[in-house]
Formats: sequence, structure tokens, C-alpha cells
Amino acid sequence: MLYGSSWMAITGKPMAATAGAMIFQQGGNAVDAACAMLAATCTMWDTLSWGGETQVLIYNPKTKKVIAINAMGVAPTGATVELFKRKGYNFPPEYGPLAATTPGTPGGLIYMLANYGTMSLQQVLAPAMHMAAGYAIEAQAANTIEREKDKIKQWPYSKKVLLIHPGASREAPEAGEIFVQKNLLATLTKMVEAEKAARQKGKSREDALMAAYDRFYKGDIAREFVRGCQEQGGLITMQDLARWKPLEEEPLQTNYRGVDVYKLQQWTQGPLMLQALNILENFDLKRMGYNSTQYIHTVYQAMNLSFADRDFYYGDPYASPQEPIKGLLSKAYAKQRSLLINPDKNDPKIGPGDPYPFEGKSNPYINLLKQRGFEMDTTKRNFAPKHDLGNNTPKDLYQDRLWRGTTSIEAADKEGWVVSVTPSGGWLPACIAGNTGIGMSQRMQSFVLDSALNPFNVVAPGKRPRVTLSPSMFLKDGKPFLSAAVQGGDTQDQNLLQFFLNVVEFGMTVQKATEAANFNTNQLWLSLGGSKTSDREPKPGQILLNSNTKEEVRNALKKMGYDLSFADRTSGPINAIYFDWKHGSLWGGSSNHGEDYGIGW
Repeated sequence: MLYGSSWMAITGKPMAATAGAMIFQQGGNAVDAACAMLAATCTMWDTLSWGGETQVLIYNPKTKKVIAINAMGVAPTGATVELFKRKGYNFPPEYGPLAATTPGTPGGLIYMLANYGTMSLQQVLAPAMHMAAGYAIEAQAANTIEREKDKIKQWPYSKKVLLIHPGASREAPEAGEIFVQKNLLATLTKMVEAEKAARQKGKSREDALMAAYDRFYKGDIAREFVRGCQEQGGLITMQDLARWKPLEEEPLQTNYRGVDVYKLQQWTQGPLMLQALNILENFDLKRMGYNSTQYIHTVYQAMNLSFADRDFYYGDPYASPQEPIKGLLSKAYAKQRSLLINPDKNDPKIGPGDPYPFEGKSNPYINLLKQRGFEMDTTKRNFAPKHDLGNNTPKDLYQDRLWRGTTSIEAADKEGWVVSVTPSGGWLPACIAGNTGIGMSQRMQSFVLDSALNPFNVVAPGKRPRVTLSPSMFLKDGKPFLSAAVQGGDTQDQNLLQFFLNVVEFGMTVQKATEAANFNTNQLWLSLGGSKTSDREPKPGQILLNSNTKEEVRNALKKMGYDLSFADRTSGPINAIYFDWKHGSLWGGSSNHGEDYGIGW
């Protein structure tokens, strides 16, 4: 456990956590520190880059409310179903310029800093700019560059930045080598220069931050980004960048046994955790016992029911049609769904429910649901999440893939500010946009091209894809109780759900809960990877269990129709903060499943 009384900074890399600590030591609040950690992780290619997307939950102690920031980019001009189908795709591509949504992270960072932070952009970007000028690259990123170098060589600007030893047997940086990103440093410097120039003209702190924002999205940075994107076959235009903006939203919430649980809206997968909790409230999980056969089965079934709804009903709330989110989060709907759980066996054919009657409407997609008949043969699915590759994968590669994913950021301070972030996008192997040093997002792959799969998440210009990224915030008695986030694609809300249950049902400390053995379902449509329908189809009954699972539990689950696989570590790294109001202290948790790291004071 990591204890603190003044502040807590936790994120995906030790050096990035240090960036947050530096800001706290300079008098910044949790939002300032979170911005510094976000900038540092982007600069370190911690499975994201500056061209990716950011999603944030913030507890504001002044208003005593949780607010959400949507800094998800949108599909660019020309990103149509017809375009991708003409190119032979069943989903938008996994890599390259055609996978790119507009960058959201720079705008999201500036928005949260301007509205809820206290510092200048120059102050919070200082650690990242120092790193861009040259830092000792860690083995994980360096080895990923080397492993993915054949893809990186497709894109001239990526090759120039990342393969610093061209022609050598190892073309990527070595672990510990000083890695310099001149173009990225120039881009960040331009943003800071715009802020300084505005301040010199007497502009307010907020207006100066917006001057930096405008230089990125409308000025010379934008022009070079667009030029470099289009040169390599991408679709993003100057108008796409100028029209996009981050949005502040009301988070969605439910109450589970006295704890208010907050998630981002249905453009993320976050509401599925709320749905699962609503279902599970109908069962006595504590009596079943932690990771007992009945507990695993019940939670697995609740997750499957929620994923079936996610896969069909979630999408961008700012685009038509409107998702039936009120019905989906209805306790009465959850009760109805809970009755579908057979206590004795897995249901391999579970599908979406009908939430419309629970908001006083009739379902316009009943016929579409009846017509669905996608291939459910698991042998035809050739793509699996990074953590779920079976026992034939070489151990080192398996562990590397397990630890990969997005990053997460948790920050809190004694004034009561709490920040939970799950940023991502522009991960290696990234296509860098011109001479900006910025890797473009690959999030377009989370759209669908077939409305029979999900009529709410069909790609269209200006639309946000439904993403897996999903920070969490938990309040009890009106005060912060827990804050948590995790990497790992479709497993994020599975792991966060079990982390939360570990604390509230089984009394684990926040650190123990981050490291506890859990399990994952693969009975869902994958959100990432593969451009064919067969790459994404569910694996009914497939369950990833911890290697320490008892033999009697394994045998019982097999009899219930489960297809078992095992791993020593069954979760991406969970980062979390627990608020001890009795003693006025912060408790930090960061699992041993990766390089994630926290610093408290």
C-alpha cells in the first residue's frame, strides 16, 4: 500500500508518476498533476501518443460533484461505410492513417487545465518537454518499437522518429538509450509559445491556454498534421480539426449497496459496469464467496448480459439514433435480465435485451435483433485480446502482450480534487503525422460498418466511435470513496467490476484488490483488432482464469459449459486511490501486473 496525506500520483510509468509528483511539489492541484502525467505518458509512448484520445472523471470539491470530460476524437471527412467496404474491410483498419480519428488528447488536456487546474501549460508540459529533448527510454517501449519495425517502416515519419539505427540488426532504441524526439519538442514548444505570447498581450490564464489550443487545432501545427496525415493516405482535414472540441458531460451513475458509481457516457463501454452491478445487486455475492464456482459463474453471466447490450446499443450520444441508455440503466431492466441467469450452466446464446419499454418506448430494432444470425463457431475467430492468447504463446511475448494496453492516471490532493483518466490512442506501431512528432489515433477500428451489429455505432464523419476506455469514480455518503482505472481493451470494465466487488463485498484493501486473482469473459464482440467479422466474433463460454484457481472450481466450471484457459496474471494493471476519511489519508493501489507506479506524500 502507498500512503499519503497531501497528494497521490499514480500512472503507467515511474517516470510519468515522477512528473505528477514534480507538479504537486510546485504547488499544483490534482488536475495539474494529472495533466503533467498525461503529457509524460504520451511522450513516453506508454501505449499512446499525443494524437490519441482522453476520457476523464473529475471530482470537484467546490461543487461536490463528479464531472466528465469527453476528449474523444471523431471520424474525419470521407470516413464512410462505403469507403471502407470498397477497400475490402468489414471494420475500419487496425493500423495506419485510415484508422485515425481527430486527435483529442491535446484539447482534453488544455480543457481540464483551463477549467479545473491552476497552472500554466508551460508548467505542466515542462516534464514532457524535458523528456522530448531526450530521456532514457525503458525496455518495454524500446522492444515494442523493434518488434513492430516492419509496420513502422510503412510510414516515413514514424520510421524517421522511431527507428534511430537504420540498417542495424536492431533498428529501435536500446533500453536505457537517450531517446530524442525533436519534432515533438518543437510542437509542444509552439503551444507554449502561443500561451506566452497571449499572456504578454494581457490575456487571462484561460484565454492564453486557448491560444495554445487554437495553434494546435487551427494554426501551423494543424496544417502540418493534416499535410502529413493526407500525404500518407489519411482523411483528416483542417475543417475536421477546427470543428472538433472537447465536451464536458454529466457522467452516468448507479448506486450499488450504498456506493454511488460513476462512469462516462455510452460513447464508452463504461455503462456496462453499471448494468452489471445492477444485475448483481439481485444476488448475495458475499455468501457465495470470493472466486467460488457460483461467484465466478454469476459474475461471468452478468458481464455477458451487459456486453450483449453494449455490443448492440452503445454509441455516440451526439449522433442519431439515440441510445436507450435510461432503459439500459433501469434497475427494473436489470432485474429482468438477472432472471435469465441459469444457476447451473453458461448460456452461449445470450443476446441483447429490450430496454425500450423501461423508458416508455417501443424498440425500433426488434426486427433487426430477430434477423441477427452471425457465426458463433469459436474456431473461426482468429483474433484474441492481448491478454488471452492461450498456453502456446511464448512466455515473454505473452507477458508483454498482457502488460500492453492503454495507460491510466489517478491523482488526488488534500483539497479534495480527484482525477481518474484512461487516455489512449496513437500506440505503437503508430503512424506519425508529418513533422509534428505526433502518432495518430487508431480508434476508428472500434466503429462497425454493419448496422446489424450495432445501429448506434456505424461509422460516419463527425461521429465518435464507441470506445473501451473507462475510468471510474466511487462516492460514499457524498464523499470520494474510490477512484480507479485500468488498461486492457474489452477487459477494462470486467477488471474494474471485480476490483470494486473485491473492496465492497470482500473487504479487501485497495492494494490487495488491484492484485487479486480475477477472471475474464471472451463472450463478446471485440472492440479492437482484426478487420474481418470472423476476427471479432464472440467466444461463448471462453473464460480466462488465474493459474491458482482450485481444481474443484475448474472441474465444476467445465461441467457448466465453460472453456477454460489460465494465466498467472489475469488483469491489466489497475491503478486506484482509496479515501480514508477516518484518518484523513489517501491510500494508493497499483497492481504488480505491469510497470505502473505511484508516488504519495
